[in-house]
Amino acid sequence: MQHVGEMVPVAQEAVRQDLQAMFRGAIRASLELFLEAELESLIGAEWYARVGSRRDRRNGSYTRRLLTSLGQIDVAVPRSRDSGSPSDVLGRYRRRTAEVDALLTSAYVNGVSHRKAGELTEALLGERVSRSTVSRVTKQLDAQVAALQRAPIEGEHPYLYLDATFVDARWARTVENISALVAYAVGPDGHRVLLGVALGVEESEASWSELLQQLVDRGLMGVQLVITDEHAGLAAAVRKWLPEAKRQRCTVHLQRNVLTKVPQRLRKRVAREVSTVFRAASLADTRRLLTRLVTRWAKELPEAMACLERGFAGATVFFGFPPAHWKKIRTTNGLERLHGEIKRRTKAVGAFPDRASALRLITAVALNVTTKWSDRRYVDVSLLENPEVEQAA
Repeated sequence: MQHVGEMVPVAQEAVRQDLQAMFRGAIRASLELFLEAELESLIGAEWYARVGSRRDRRNGSYTRRLLTSLGQIDVAVPRSRDSGSPSDVLGRYRRRTAEVDALLTSAYVNGVSHRKAGELTEALLGERVSRSTVSRVTKQLDAQVAALQRAPIEGEHPYLYLDATFVDARWARTVENISALVAYAVGPDGHRVLLGVALGVEESEASWSELLQQLVDRGLMGVQLVITDEHAGLAAAVRKWLPEAKRQRCTVHLQRNVLTKVPQRLRKRVAREVSTVFRAASLADTRRLLTRLVTRWAKELPEAMACLERGFAGATVFFGFPPAHWKKIRTTNGLERLHGEIKRRTKAVGAFPDRASALRLITAVALNVTTKWSDRRYVDVSLLENPEVEQAA
């Protein structure tokens, strides 16, 4: 038998639910108070007031269900005969608060599918949202796409990185593999910045030219080095729109091309030796290492060594820039990591329903990943003023 006055422990979950119910009640009461004040302003008179300034009359109320960060709330919305109900407080037709929409958008960008987003809101807020609701909410990401495409590019950007990845999207009632073209640069402050994302029918000169033209029209200038792979269409587009810039062939892409001509049992060894060539202390040392490597493997791997020699000149352009920058400008690894995150996220989608939704998500993922770039300077661009002195040092 329980004694009078004995303390009974209260379950933490019960306390949490009671607090949530109390907060929901407070929110409902506040919203209804604001709605009543707004309706009074529309009508021009208080309850039962007989004044000449009256413009309308009350006409009861209706219940609107509003999903908030604390769960579902039923709000009594008052209305008038001629002016309807006040819309400024809740927003016309709004069924969720801005915080819930932000939660859905963030979850979608970070890998939660439309279907699973409903399970997420049910677990967190006690209410499941439909796939169509999530789709409508995520269309708000179109503003981010438009903002990125229109943002002016200010100052000189000495290093420009270009690369493409591929996703599946429905186009003309058929799922096609389309290219997602990504461009980022090192700005005048030495920080990396995302410049543009575009979708192309394929990775071609026309697709890259369209993106580069947009960047130039927005103010891109001062590009000294463009870091890319050896795609012929990309190279042609760079020559057309940035003729004054040098082009660095990504050493990692070159190494992959070489390894495709090497037997599987030798690939690790050859990869290690090719990688060592491009990590030498000077261009002269790199040439000596290349000669030694070609001499060693020319007889057994003639195709691989021929590929390496053909790509050597384009892959060693970075030696003409400050040594402190070499590690950062000889590859497109920064874009490779970004592409990896895009692939991870788009894998949850499978095939996009259209190209617009693909561009929307890829841009959002890219912006989400690149927000961290502002925390740390990538290179010291002041070294570009006298690269010869830095190399001699």
